Amino acid sequence: MSKSVAIIGTRGYPSYYGGFETLIRRLAPYLVESGWDVTVYGRPGAVKADDRLLDPRVESVMTKGLETKSLSTLSYGFTSSLSAARRKPDVALIMNVANGYWLPLLRSRGIPTVVNVDGIEWERAKWGTNAKRVFRGGARLTAKYASELVCDSHEIRRRWQRDFGREGVFIPYGGDAPDQLPVVDGLKSREYVLVVARFVPENTVPEFLEAAKELSKKWNVVIVGSTGYGGELDLAAAKLAEESPRVRWLGHVSDDNKLFSLWQHAGAYFHGHSVGGTNPALVQAMACGAPVVARDTVYNREVLSEAATFVQPDPPSITAAVGRAMTDRMWQDSSAALSFQRSQELYTWEGVCSSYESLLDEVTTPGTVHRDKLVNRVAGS
Repeated sequence: MSKSVAIIGTRGYPSYYGGFETLIRRLAPYLVESGWDVTVYGRPGAVKADDRLLDPRVESVMTKGLETKSLSTLSYGFTSSLSAARRKPDVALIMNVANGYWLPLLRSRGIPTVVNVDGIEWERAKWGTNAKRVFRGGARLTAKYASELVCDSHEIRRRWQRDFGREGVFIPYGGDAPDQLPVVDGLKSREYVLVVARFVPENTVPEFLEAAKELSKKWNVVIVGSTGYGGELDLAAAKLAEESPRVRWLGHVSDDNKLFSLWQHAGAYFHGHSVGGTNPALVQAMACGAPVVARDTVYNREVLSEAATFVQPDPPSITAAVGRAMTDRMWQDSSAALSFQRSQELYTWEGVCSSYESLLDEVTTPGTVHRDKLVNRVAGS
C-alpha cells in the first residue's frame, strides 16, 4: 500500500521561484516514482502548468492567502495546513520555520512532520523587527513540535543544536551537471563576470553593484536577479545597465539552459550569500563548473572548501578579487574543475532525493528511525 505525503511551504509544483521550488521540482516526481502519493500545496498563478517536465501524477492543490511580503508565507502555510489536516496524509514535508505555528494543528491530527528549517531567517537584513520575531517564534515551535528537522548544512545543524537543543538531519541541495552549452549571445566564454542572486542586502548585492561600476570598465558584467517586489536595488541595477554598455541586467531567468550556460562560461561567478546554509544557486553553479569568488562565510566555506577564492563583503575587496580571477586563466580552470568535482561527490539530486525519501519513510514507520544513521546522512554518498 502506498504512503502519502503533503508538501507545504513552497509556491507549488512546478514553480521556479527559489531553492525550495527547485527542490520540489526534483523531489515530487522522485517520490511518485518510488510509490508515494504526493500532494504539493501552492499559490494561484505561481506554477508553470504547461511545463513540459511536469509529472501529472503529482497532485497540485492551490489554497488562498495574502500576497504580501510579510504575510504570504504565514497565510498560505495556514490554509495549506488546514487542508492537509482534513486530508490526513501519512506525513507532511514542510518548508520554512514560519510554518512552525501550524505544526500543532497537524500534530493534533496525528500527522508526523518533517521540517526543512532553511537558513537563520531571523538574522536576514531584509526582515523588519516584527518579521524577525515571527520567524524566531516559528523556529521555537518547530523545535518543539516537528517530528524531524532537515538542515541543509552542517553549520545550520550546529546552530539548531546550540540554540534550540534539537538534532537535525543533514540533507543539502543538489545540482544538475549540464552538457556543454553554447555561450549566451553577445558574450565570450570566460570573459565576463556573473552574479546570480535575489536582491536583498545579505546577498551582498549593494556591494557588488558598486564593485561592478569598476569591473565593467574592463569586463562584461552580467547580473541575474531582482527583488521580486521592485525597490532601490532594482533601480540601481537598471541605472548601472543603462549607464554602462558592458553591464547586462537580465532580471529573473527561468530558462535553465540559459542560466546554466551563464554559469558554465563565466570567468568569475561572485556568490555573496551570507545568511543561509547550503545555497541552491551555489550548488548549481558548481555543477556547471563555474569559477567561484565567494563571500567569506562559514556556510560558503563548508560547501566550497578549496574550490573558491573567498573575499570580504566590501566593494574594493570584491573588485580586487574578481579582477584577479578574470586575469588568471589557470585559476579559472582549477576553480571550475574543483567546483564540479565537489558537486558530484556531495551535492547530487539523486543523493538528495534518496535521503528525503528514506527519512519520510522512516518517520512514517514507528520504531524504525535510527537517529545515528539519520543525523549523519550525507546526500552524496
